[in-house]
This record gives sequence, structure tokens and C-alpha cells, in this order.
Amino acid sequence: MNKTIAQVMTPTPITVTPEMPLKEAIAILAENKISGLPVIDEKGELVGVISESDLMWQETGIEAPPYIMILDSIIYLQNPAKHDKEIQKVLGQTVGDVMSKKPITVSCHESVKKAAQLLHDKQIRRLPVMDEKEQVVGIITQGDIIRAMASD
Repeated sequence: MNKTIAQVMTPTPITVTPEMPLKEAIAILAENKISGLPVIDEKGELVGVISESDLMWQETGIEAPPYIMILDSIIYLQNPAKHDKEIQKVLGQTVGDVMSKKPITVSCHESVKKAAQLLHDKQIRRLPVMDEKEQVVGIITQGDIIRAMASD
């Protein structure tokens, strides 16, 4: 398959802002039957992605990190900063609280093969597609790639 991402992506995806209440973003995902959304700031710049995986923390909760106590001191066996991020996702009320920051992106001019490789290597399901001005112009998902494969 020698198609570019621009030929396969979903153009002009629905986006949300970090300030949007989480319930509104969840409603958008459910109503549109999609699994993730790019998050853009007031300047239109991509600041994150919110996905079903990010929202699972709301339902599953978290477990305390393993630790040992020695002479009234607590020694964590895992990085406590990771635990703090998980708590923020569980208690989050806005998109910005639960979104994945620093999203991996692709250019609309790159090959579908590159997008497929990134999705596989990073174990993610969608990639925001950027233009030359670093603006979100689309989104490419595993489903988009499968549909392109079927049409060849």
C-alpha cells in the first residue's frame, strides 16, 4: 500500500479543549461512537489526546503502590510520581486532568505504512495528523488503515 496518510485519515476530527468538563467529552465519544479525541488549546495547538483508556481509570480506580515500612519510615517500591498521575486521572473532572499529554503525531504527507508502524510500536489506536503549520487536520486510526487495506 503506497497511500499517504492524507488519503486514508478522517479529516477535520472532532476536538475538545483541556477545560471541557469530562462528562461532556464522554458524551461526545459515546454519541459519535469514537474511542478518542485530540485535545487542543485556545491557540488551536495540540496539547494531548483523550481516549477510552484514559477514561478507564474513572471506573477502575487505583491501588496503592507497594511499599515497606522500616522504623516508621515508608519506602515505596515503585515511583510515587506514577501513583500521583493515576490519582489525578481517577479524580479528574476536566479533559486536561485525564488526557495523555505529549501525543505522538504524524504528518499528512507521510505513508500509511509509517502510521501503521507507529500505532503498532507505541501500542496506541489513533494518531493526530498534522499539517505544515502544526495544526490538527485529521486523525488516523487502526480502523482507517484496515479499511484502506480492504480497498486495495
